[in-house]
Order: sequence, then structure tokens, then C-alpha cells
Amino acid sequence: MIKKLKIFSASSAFKFIILIGIADLFADMTYEGSRAIIGPYLGTLGASAAVVGIVAGFAELVGYGLRIVSGYLADKTGKYWAITIFGYALNLFAVPALALAGRWEVAAALIIAERTGKAIRAPVRDAMLSHATKEIGRGWGFGLHEAMDQIGATIGPLIVTAVLFFRSSYHEAFGALLVSALASLSILIAGKFIYPRPRDFEVHGPELKTKGLSRRFWLYVVAVGFIGAGFADFPLIAFHFQKISSVPEIWIPAFYAVAMGIDAIAALVLGYLFDRKGMGVLIVIPFISALFAPLVFMGNFGLALLGMAFWGIGMGALESIVKAAVGELAPADRRASAYGIFFTGFGIFWFIGSAAMGLLYDYSIPWLVLFSVIMQLISVPFLIHVSRSGQK
Repeated sequence: MIKKLKIFSASSAFKFIILIGIADLFADMTYEGSRAIIGPYLGTLGASAAVVGIVAGFAELVGYGLRIVSGYLADKTGKYWAITIFGYALNLFAVPALALAGRWEVAAALIIAERTGKAIRAPVRDAMLSHATKEIGRGWGFGLHEAMDQIGATIGPLIVTAVLFFRSSYHEAFGALLVSALASLSILIAGKFIYPRPRDFEVHGPELKTKGLSRRFWLYVVAVGFIGAGFADFPLIAFHFQKISSVPEIWIPAFYAVAMGIDAIAALVLGYLFDRKGMGVLIVIPFISALFAPLVFMGNFGLALLGMAFWGIGMGALESIVKAAVGELAPADRRASAYGIFFTGFGIFWFIGSAAMGLLYDYSIPWLVLFSVIMQLISVPFLIHVSRSGQK
């Protein structure tokens, strides 16, 4: 029986994760810096709460929905790096272009373009990471990557905060993010030449045959989809902070930075627990993340900050162990497609939830909060079933 030789060592796999992590650190500086002010920025251009919720939700729908296409193309063509780099370029350069938007419709188009770029590159990058994380533990590997992501996601909003403090200009804040966009893309191009075949990190047996995705996988898609449906986009949260003045405008991106810092810590802790406790760790996530809505939308400055901490923990889970679990549930030869399918389903749920919360905001904030909490808690029975079926 012939087995595929391991071309890369665990050390090389770790270095690859670090390289992608650094690239994403700069990428997150760019687009998370912009996301910290998109809600208020749209508001200054004349957009209503419903428009902010729908634009943000539709952008996420595109950002998740198109992943099924790029994931399929990556598995079909094997051009992982080409697809990834193109996606990053679109994802990143749409951000400084927001500095030139003079109408909310133009800004909305650029926001959607930014999410489109992320849709193109995300499932392919996650598939490459899933091969490398096999060597060091998927939970820890994705957690480490997410922590590096969130260092950038913390720095980006702080840069935006500083620009707003000293210059009071949204346009200059978006323009300042061009430097980090160029840094991210440069690192990725270098990575393409250093690690041309990341799939070789994972050793496969001789029976590498295409398999369908299991019922357990589809139940997992539904479970995480309900969490997404109840998880408010930050642009809507920021719009709320600005509208009722519970958080001073200059502090809004700083609140986002705090959430991103907590996201980084949560990703590392949850990743560590995932590798040791398995899928059961996912069950506690909805109970934690559901706490953000009442605190953020109904609390004062201090309670809103606490709510953002719970929001950050939820984001840390979605970007680390939720992704790691897909790697456990999908066969290696369909990994990019599985990530694409998973996030397409997640995106549909997310858009429905975002649009609903945007509309509910104008009708009744308590109803918005109730919707958010219920949607997330509905996921629990599905997660319990997925976790237990894996133990049989």
C-alpha cells in the first residue's frame, strides 16, 4: 500500500499559518478599520437605519453566497493561489476607494465589492489553512490564525479613531488604510512562491476519492446559520450608538477595536478547547453570544461595552472553531467546496437576520433584541445533535 509522502514538516505548516496570519493581520487592519465606521459614514451620506441594515446584510450575503463558486473553482482547477490573490486585491482596494464616495449608493457598491473580494478568497484560503492545521491541531491552528487576524482588526479601528480625532474626516480615515492593503497583498504574493502547493501539508491515504457531504455537515450548516441570523452586523450597532448617543462618535471605532481584541483572545482559548474537547465546545457559543443584543441595544455606555465583549467572543468562535469544525466534517478533496457551501448557507441566514434586524430597529428595539436572542438559541439543539452523532 503506497502512501503519499509528507512533503512539509509540522514546522513548515506552522510557518505557513504564521505567514497567512501576517497577511490577514494587514488585511484586517484594512477592512475591519473601514467596518468600524461604515454605519455612521452611510448615515452622514443620508442612509436610514433600514438602508444600513439591508446594505450591510446584502454585502454579507454576497460575501458568503459567492464562496460556493470560488470554492468549487478552486477544487476543480487547482488554482488556489491565483483565486486567493485576486480575491484579496478586490477585497482590500475597495476600502480606500470609499474615500472617494460622495453618495451612499456609491459607498454601498464599494462595500459590496469589498465583501465580493472576501467571498472569492475566503474558502480557498480556509481550505489551504485546513491542510496546514492538520499537522498542529485544527482548533489551535485556526485559533492562532484568527488571533493574528484580530490583532489587525484591533489596530485598524484604532488607526481610524486616531484619524477621526486629529482630522475629523471619514475620507482621510479610509484613505489611510491603503498602506495596510498594499502590505497584505505583497506578503501573499511572496507566500505563493514559498509554498506553491499548501495541499501537500496534509497526508492523504491511497483512497482519495470524492465523497458527498454528510447529513451531519448539513445539520451543522443549519445550526451555525441560526447563530448568524441573530448576530447583528457592526454597522447597525455603530448606527445605533451614533443615533441615541449612548457611545460618543469618536469612541465607536474604539469599541469595535475592543471587540476585536477580545475576539483574538477568545479564538485562542476556544481553539485550544476544541482540540481537546471536540465539537461539544460549540454548544456553549450561542449562550454567550446571545447576551450581546440586550446589552448593546438597550444598555448605557458601560453595558454597551460589555455587550461588545460578548459580541467579540461570538465573532472569535465564528472565525476559529466554527471553521475548524468544517475541516473535520468535510473530506480533503472537497474541502474548498465544503467551505464555500458552508459559508453560502451561513450568508443566506445572515442576510435574512440582518435585514430583519434593520427593519425591526425602526419598529421596536426590544423586538430586535428578542429576535436576536431567539435565533441564536435555536441553534443549540442542532449543535447538540451534531456533537453527539460524531461520538457514535
